[in-house]
Amino acid sequence: MSDTRKKILLPVAILLTGIVLAVVMIKSRAPVPTRAPREFAPLVQSHLVEFRRHRYTVAAHGSVAPRTESVLVAQVAGQLLSSAPAFASGGFFEKGDMMVRIDPVDYELAVVAARGGVAQARVSAELERARAEVAQEEWDDLGDGTSPKLATRELHVEQADAALAAAEALLRQEHRNLQRTTIRAPYACRVREKLVDVGRYVTPGTPIARVFAIDYVEIRLPIPDAELAYLDLPIDYRGERDDRIGPVVELSADFIGARREWTGRIVRVEGEIDPVTRMVNVVAQVDDPYARIDGRTVLPVGLFVAAEILGIEVENAVVLPRTSLRGTNTVFVIDKDNRLRFREVKVLRTTRDEIIVGAGLEPGERVCITTLEAVTDGMKVRTPSAPATPDATASADEGESGGGR
Repeated sequence: MSDTRKKILLPVAILLTGIVLAVVMIKSRAPVPTRAPREFAPLVQSHLVEFRRHRYTVAAHGSVAPRTESVLVAQVAGQLLSSAPAFASGGFFEKGDMMVRIDPVDYELAVVAARGGVAQARVSAELERARAEVAQEEWDDLGDGTSPKLATRELHVEQADAALAAAEALLRQEHRNLQRTTIRAPYACRVREKLVDVGRYVTPGTPIARVFAIDYVEIRLPIPDAELAYLDLPIDYRGERDDRIGPVVELSADFIGARREWTGRIVRVEGEIDPVTRMVNVVAQVDDPYARIDGRTVLPVGLFVAAEILGIEVENAVVLPRTSLRGTNTVFVIDKDNRLRFREVKVLRTTRDEIIVGAGLEPGERVCITTLEAVTDGMKVRTPSAPATPDATASADEGESGGGR
């Protein structure tokens, strides 16, 4: 056989042999078993329905601010002679405590001089009264009718009395100036900033210190207008004042290396809505923020705090996780056969983490709280507390990877 024929017949023989082997393998293969399709049952979490009394809360944030702040100024001139040990930034003073003292010598001398003026004016007034009595007696002896005021020295008495009153007023003024050489705390306060020190010469109007009140602090809390419906707030009307005690507010912040908590009350609602944020400011008050009360730490001015305002209570409400809500008012109820049933409910409130349901559910029912992608009414599901069927066990991996999030 020539080489050319071998090159042609050999590939043909190999191809025919392969075809024969393929036909033999296909004819001799075993039949493939078939199974009925299994029902897909994703694994979900559920929440048991329980009706109970629920109190609304409204969250907000704000900074602690003093109820009032003042700049103390000198009312007389002089050199600062001394100051209290607590006269420094952060120092505490009770109402009436001495803070700084101005040299009082000039004002003490002025008081002495004013007393002399009062004594002299009093003598002059008494002399004029005596002269007026003598003049009146002489007029009665020599003349008839009504005596003129000038002849009986009544005008001189009035002038002397006016001079005495002016001298006494000057004495009171000098006493006030002497008292003003001691600058005292106008109320229970803490020093925010010291503006002068001992040795400086001050004049009327010179700033001495900036202080703020410590009897209570206030926190302005901006909340959305719609959230006011969940709070029982005292609201004033024109000509009417609502004196009810406002709701309790729980404050918290990270301070001195730990989470700290304080309790206060809402005392008023501010009179306008912020035109930019569309928020309403309510004001919380915390009494005696720098006192040691039941182990409570201080609540310093300027601290940024989180607030939870306790609102009104509702009866027979169900609290569900936010993930249980589908759309605006639908939840998935898991029936006794572990099937999902669509249910419309009355949603009283929706927050970031939960929803409050007022009607549409029965006690003891289970609500699906797992987010599912594709859901149909009557869909089979599995819950951790439900026994798994053989089919469900076989498809567990499929259910966990493709059904729930």
